[in-house]
Amino acid sequence: MLYAKYPDGLCCHYFEEYFGTTKSMVISPSEGIIDLCWGGRAENGWHAYDITKPLGNSMQDAQINLEKAAPFGGRIQEASLTDLKIIDIAIEYGFDSSEAFSRAFKAIYKVSPQIYRRNRLDTFISSKERLDTGLLNHLARNVTVHPRIVELPEIKVAGIGGETTLRDNCLRELWARTNSLYRQIPNRIPNARAFGICEACAENTLYTMNEDILFTEVAGTEVTSFEGLTEPFVPKVIPGGRYAVFTHRGTLRMLPQTFDYIWGTWFLATKEELDWREDFELYDERFLGYDHPDSEVNLYIPVR
Repeated sequence: MLYAKYPDGLCCHYFEEYFGTTKSMVISPSEGIIDLCWGGRAENGWHAYDITKPLGNSMQDAQINLEKAAPFGGRIQEASLTDLKIIDIAIEYGFDSSEAFSRAFKAIYKVSPQIYRRNRLDTFISSKERLDTGLLNHLARNVTVHPRIVELPEIKVAGIGGETTLRDNCLRELWARTNSLYRQIPNRIPNARAFGICEACAENTLYTMNEDILFTEVAGTEVTSFEGLTEPFVPKVIPGGRYAVFTHRGTLRMLPQTFDYIWGTWFLATKEELDWREDFELYDERFLGYDHPDSEVNLYIPVR
């Protein structure tokens, strides 16, 4: 089944636009072993990796099968980032009108071709790093690749808001300021959890985000009420509902790689539908410091 071509099996040999089966894996959690075959081809052989130990740095040669995809494939994404007119792209890929093309494009990328082109969403949604042993080790040891789905009640948070971009990340400085003023927040819950909330608005959502768009993050702590709360603190309510929960382990320097996995892999494959609430990080007693190798942070993604 791992070698058979989709839909008869799980293998896809379309690599022309960097999409396809890079590896097949059989995971044994009880033994802590991943058996991996590169390229979905038997002649590449199987290689065992012990996930309880560092993988180290190594390179392996592998053979892959190259095939062309159906016309409505990765090239349509590439074409949408050129200066071609939308109607010309639509005709090239067999659509009768630009409206029909735009509907099909939006069904996949959740946004119109015009917004996708303007914001260069290929740098955010569906972007993937080149797979190497370091990234593989991170995914195997530091990320829960299959999230838990939980139902949360409403949570009140008081903290400090700050603006940043994905490219020039200022969140560490925001947390430093919040921590320095923490004791001035009224109605704190003893040993309260801390939250980093990425604020969303109609004009600035996941589907219109790129590395240079300015967004607001609130760094704060859980409170029983907002009574007596004054500047520089802001009140924030995390709505109750369903969330997909990922756990990030280790240094927060690797947090961007975890989010790359969530939005570049899980998001594109999941059957869960995103909700228009805000995603956030939760820091509790498991958080041991920014660079601590055993530290844990939970990442909450809202789903319907």
